[in-house]
Amino acid sequence: MTHPSALIADDEPLLREQLTQNLKRLWPELEVVAQARNGREAVEMFDQLQPDICFLDVHMPGMNGVEAARSIGRRACIVFVTAFENYAVEAFRQGAIDYLVKPLEESRLSETIHRLKERLQKSPVPQTEQARIGAQTDLDDLLDRMALQLRERLGPQSWLKWIKASVGHTVRLIPVEQVLYLKSDTKYTLVVWDGGEALIRKTIRELADTLDPQVFAQIHRSVIVNLQQVAHYTHDNGDSGEVLLKGRSEALPVSRSYVHLFRQM
Repeated sequence: MTHPSALIADDEPLLREQLTQNLKRLWPELEVVAQARNGREAVEMFDQLQPDICFLDVHMPGMNGVEAARSIGRRACIVFVTAFENYAVEAFRQGAIDYLVKPLEESRLSETIHRLKERLQKSPVPQTEQARIGAQTDLDDLLDRMALQLRERLGPQSWLKWIKASVGHTVRLIPVEQVLYLKSDTKYTLVVWDGGEALIRKTIRELADTLDPQVFAQIHRSVIVNLQQVAHYTHDNGDSGEVLLKGRSEALPVSRSYVHLFRQM
């Protein structure tokens, strides 16, 4: 591979630029194709550009680096960038993920680059579908534990409790627990709840990081669903699928980056 590509995700612009410049100097053949400000943006950019490597800051607002890694899975080499080394040690020991500790040291980055080059040069070992699913499930379980550890360290957060929407000539306050799903409509978002629906003047990206991730999950770049309202998930012929909601007829698309949410269903 002569020109591998990389994505860098960090909420601090200076750190993104510092890592970009260090990579350019130590690995001139590597092309940094995108810089993301948070995990959700990193997943969107990954789906669009399909880079070979993703450098993900563990602590980012909204979707953090561990949650972004869950969505990307084994489709790229993952390198966590963190100020807390213990978050990535288990993954590193299992050979699934590398990590860099802030402040970045040139010698450590050089080691990481060496490992990445070796990994990219290896020919993929043919696997049965069962073995591939098993390896992905093992990685998902590992990242689930890391995500839980991270959430526990951050402590309880305040999530959105009401959504204000104009319904006819009135303004309605919709309790978020009544929301079935949200769907992007250009600069607006369609909010669907048990008993009605309305367009609100907020993008789905603005709403995504204000909702409790234990209840609401983004399943497509344009759809967020209340997991408690999901009746079942159906695979399609590829790596994506769709969910049906309890007592509803519409099917909501699930893109490849979010299939892991329903792997046990």
